[in-house]
Amino acid sequence: MPPSPKLAPVPQVAKIRGAEERSIILDGVTWRYWFAGSGPPLLLIHGFMGYSFSWRFNMESLAKDFSVYAMDLPGCGFSERPNCTECTLTGDAARVLQFMERLGIENADIVGSSRGGGLSILLAALAARTNQLHRIRRLVLVSPINPWSSHGKVLARLLATTLGGIYVVHVQPRLKIIAKRYFKALYGDPARVSPGTFEGYTAGTEPPGSFEHLSRILRSWHDDLEAIHQALGEISGMPILLLWGSRDRAVYPSSIHQLQRQLKNSALVMFPGAGHLPYEEVPEEFNRVLCDFLLHDAPRTAFEIAADRAISR
Repeated sequence: MPPSPKLAPVPQVAKIRGAEERSIILDGVTWRYWFAGSGPPLLLIHGFMGYSFSWRFNMESLAKDFSVYAMDLPGCGFSERPNCTECTLTGDAARVLQFMERLGIENADIVGSSRGGGLSILLAALAARTNQLHRIRRLVLVSPINPWSSHGKVLARLLATTLGGIYVVHVQPRLKIIAKRYFKALYGDPARVSPGTFEGYTAGTEPPGSFEHLSRILRSWHDDLEAIHQALGEISGMPILLLWGSRDRAVYPSSIHQLQRQLKNSALVMFPGAGHLPYEEVPEEFNRVLCDFLLHDAPRTAFEIAADRAISR
């Protein structure tokens, strides 16, 4: 389906190589998403201040084995900004399940990053509560927000205040130098930031209403973390892969241990030296580890793969 005329056109810097731009209307709100490949469905869910652009280094590789969907959640990227007073993870999870239903996706593997990881947890819990857990095959949570990482909780509480909301909506959009410095801090090694990366992310916040939507997300952050905590017990037996950068400054790696105690059937792969966005910073290794899990139920690091190859010689 061609993009809706209600949506702003995607600039060249934000396009995803090897993928097709599409749109869909759900409850009167137009979503933009990108599609590539064939095979079992795989949904990619971006994090806070991200959008489908986050997966630009992954879609083409993953499309060799999967039908890949990278969405812009409502209010994000180049999807429509909904006219609503709140934005919760629970509501977003229900909308993603509706997205699957409308596109005829009977079941899928889900990859969620940061806030999208929290959304993925609630998506699986919602499916479990409605006797649809069979629709979520496996979860891959990339440094997901969780109640045991203090950094995000403190920052969200500050920005969710009245003054914080004014800053997010009216001040932050004008401070691109500070935003660029913050973005670079998401990388374990800022030298790995590819040309056009910051410009691509900035483009996704330029449609009117973007920062108002971010402010609504922040206001629900504390309740969202509590919802995640409550949902973990409902999905503890699911096959789950946790992926984390060892230098993540946004969702602290120290929170992994508490999270894994709740997820009895989970595996963990750390990317040494990477930050909060390993799918951007070390995409080849990320894609390899992800496919090992989804295709063979055996995630392996680059070191383990190299060791296997050396033995085979």
